[in-house]
Amino acid sequence: MTVLRRIPLIYNLFPRHFRTMNDWCSVIPHIRDMAFTAVFVNPFHETGNSGSLYSVKDYFRLNPLFLDEGSDPADFTGLSKFVESCNDAGMQPVMDLVINHTAIDSPLVKEHGSWYKRDGSGRVASPFAIDPGNPGRVTVWGDLASIDNEHSPDRDALWAFWDRVVDFYQKTGFTGFRCDAAYQVPAALWSRLIGRAKKRDPGATFYAETLGCRLDQIEALNGCGFDYLFNSVKWWHYDQSWVLDQHAGNKHIAPSIAFAESHDTERLASVWPGTEAVQKSRYAFTALFSKGLLMPAGFEYGATTRIDVVRGTPRDVDPVKWDLTQWIAAMNRFKLSRPVLGEEGRWRTLCDFGLPWLFLEKASDEGNKPVYLCVNKNPTEAVTIDTPMIPSEVRRCTKMHTLLDLPIGEEPVPEAFRLDPAEVVLFRE
Repeated sequence: MTVLRRIPLIYNLFPRHFRTMNDWCSVIPHIRDMAFTAVFVNPFHETGNSGSLYSVKDYFRLNPLFLDEGSDPADFTGLSKFVESCNDAGMQPVMDLVINHTAIDSPLVKEHGSWYKRDGSGRVASPFAIDPGNPGRVTVWGDLASIDNEHSPDRDALWAFWDRVVDFYQKTGFTGFRCDAAYQVPAALWSRLIGRAKKRDPGATFYAETLGCRLDQIEALNGCGFDYLFNSVKWWHYDQSWVLDQHAGNKHIAPSIAFAESHDTERLASVWPGTEAVQKSRYAFTALFSKGLLMPAGFEYGATTRIDVVRGTPRDVDPVKWDLTQWIAAMNRFKLSRPVLGEEGRWRTLCDFGLPWLFLEKASDEGNKPVYLCVNKNPTEAVTIDTPMIPSEVRRCTKMHTLLDLPIGEEPVPEAFRLDPAEVVLFRE
């Protein structure tokens, strides 16, 4: 069954936090009740010796860590059951597609050595990162082997292999693919994989993970067929225009997915001041900012232990700090109920960045009415905004929604108003 394409509100189910794959289905009702429309699962394939989920050893075998003892890693019955449960609940199943590297101990290294990049001594190369603040500090992921998708002498066979991987998981029932480090893969390969996948299933959706790359690397993905990019609003502090510039500069490629935290970042609740108000505030703005959003499991409960793709276990699931499930459901439904919030839109500021608050306009590219936001930038102190400081566009509005309340409030726009710490309010005509 193919889930119709819709606004992607993605819940990230982290597989290491469950005893086995059989337990994944148990949280489907919880995810559905929060009005998410998609479920993303990090890699579930057999891994190399490091155990990192992103160190894939065999794309056609499951990680024994997620199976009952004695189960066959080549038996995909359990995974198919999970995918079917997502579809039955009306949510798109999304998987990770990692094709820029494999585990260093993958059989492919010996079977297809020409598929890999080599260092100066002829050994299989591992991916690395250079600290932009300290070029002498280089991090090398020695458990990984870099794929040479662009210059391999056996490129046709390599690209055919990746197409077989996508086809296999489409037949398993996946309709969404989060493309890890998409900028490290040639655009021509993405064009081929996405084009062929959409011929097999027009509802196939491809999400390009593009965080931490240069603008020209993102631009290189233009025209490949990606349905969504991931944006960087998580790191925005409402103090400069850069995230709005990024939003405007990338939208011609594809609409974007925003998040307040991910498996690659610290947990928001672990960072000062770590309050429920800030948790709600960042989620609310994330929901409003772009067409789609992603939320990792545990965010709704104020989890503070960082997600660990190498050593994570069910013991890392934190006790409940607060329960935002009903509020998140209300926020997601609010987003889905306002047309301009379900599109990428156009953002502009309505006041100076130096003020303790920020007024913003989200305008429509599809003929919908705009909305206006005001964010209290201070996470611990309230602010009062008097009439002369309220932009004329906002004064013309008739409704104000207090987004951090449950239920989400609606009231006439006052002549002056007070914002609690980290509060976000929305105005509309």
